[in-house]
Amino acid sequence: MTKTIDYFFSIGSPWAFIGLEPFVALAHEYGATVRPHVIPLIEDNGGIYVRNRPEARRAYWTTDLKRWAALRGKVLNFDNRAALSDPGPAGFMVIAANEAGKDWLKLTKALQEAFWGRGEDIGKEEIRRAIAHAAGFDGAALDEQGQSDAVRAVREASYGTAKAAGVFGLPTFRYENELYWGQDSLPFLERHLKGEKLVA
Repeated sequence: MTKTIDYFFSIGSPWAFIGLEPFVALAHEYGATVRPHVIPLIEDNGGIYVRNRPEARRAYWTTDLKRWAALRGKVLNFDNRAALSDPGPAGFMVIAANEAGKDWLKLTKALQEAFWGRGEDIGKEEIRRAIAHAAGFDGAALDEQGQSDAVRAVREASYGTAKAAGVFGLPTFRYENELYWGQDSLPFLERHLKGEKLVA
C-alpha cells in the first residue's frame, strides 16, 4: 500500500524552507509519496502571521528560527525583509509546475533558497522567472500559468482541504488523517510512518 503525505506549506514560510530537505529525505526513506498543497496561513483556524504577534513573541520567533536554521545547516537572510514583495505569486508557479507534471520540489527549493537564503525579491515577476529559468524551467510560462483560473482553483481546493482538516500553521504534514504541525514535528511523523502512531 502506497504511503501518501499531504504537505501543506508556503514559499514564504521560513520553517517550510529549513524543514523541506529533512522532510523529503524522510518521505523517501519510507517510500512515501508527497502531495503538495501550497496555501497561506489559515487564520480562521488560529494561524497568526508574525506581524500580528506581540513583540516578545516575534523576538523569540526570530531567535528560535535562527537556532533551527543552524541545526538544519541553513543560512537565513533577514536583511531588508520588510522591503521585499509578497512571495505568494511564486507559490502559484509551484502549483503550476505540479499541475504540469514538472518537478515542483526542485522549483520550491530554488525559490525558497532565493527568498530565505539570499534575500531575493521573488515577489517581483522578473526575479522569480529568472530563478525558475536558472533551475531549468520555463519561468515565463510557469508564471503565466500560475496566474490562470485553473491554478487558482487548485489553490482554493487545497485551502479548503487544509481548513477542513484543521490545519492552521505551516508547514503541516498529514498522514493517515493525523496532523503534524511544524518541521520540529518530523520525529513524530517518522514514528507514524514506522507504524508507531502516537496518540496524546
